[in-house]
Amino acid sequence: MNRRLPLLLALIIPALPAGLCATEPPPTVIECAGLAETVSTDTETVATFRDQVVVSGNNLKIFCDFLQVVATRKGDPADTLGGYGNFKSLVATGNVRIVQGDREATCGRAEVFPGEDRIVLSEAPVVRSLDDQYVATGPRLVLYRGQRRAVIEGEPDDRARITLPALKDLGFDEENKEAGPSR
Repeated sequence: MNRRLPLLLALIIPALPAGLCATEPPPTVIECAGLAETVSTDTETVATFRDQVVVSGNNLKIFCDFLQVVATRKGDPADTLGGYGNFKSLVATGNVRIVQGDREATCGRAEVFPGEDRIVLSEAPVVRSLDDQYVATGPRLVLYRGQRRAVIEGEPDDRARITLPALKDLGFDEENKEAGPSR
């Protein structure tokens, strides 16, 4: 039986800088085909989602096999289930695909840290533009929100790699080949 359990959550990572958008961003919706479970303590709420997980947020879509969301708990600590406060982390595993704007990331594991404005991709991560203008790979990629910064951590046996469009030919003309390089 295919069960879909939507769960409205507060915004994970705003896609636009604060103050840029006058209207309230849309809520984040998480759906899954399998089990969805929420467990609350006095200080945290942890939600897990299994099977064909889809997260839809503000200019962001995440697909994966398993998702765990950790948020601060708000509301009365005596309540059976606490409300969602600020997100601490979101960890997606298994066939992870993240689409945001004109770029896409795929990997085996994605860790989102909204309070730190960063996403860590591991287990064969690939980040590419949807128009195939660039592709970045490495053992671990760290993406920083609002900084236009990405760090690709390479290793001797698993090098960082960026593929960009071709450079124009900076070589010599056929007729000036024998003249050598100009200095």
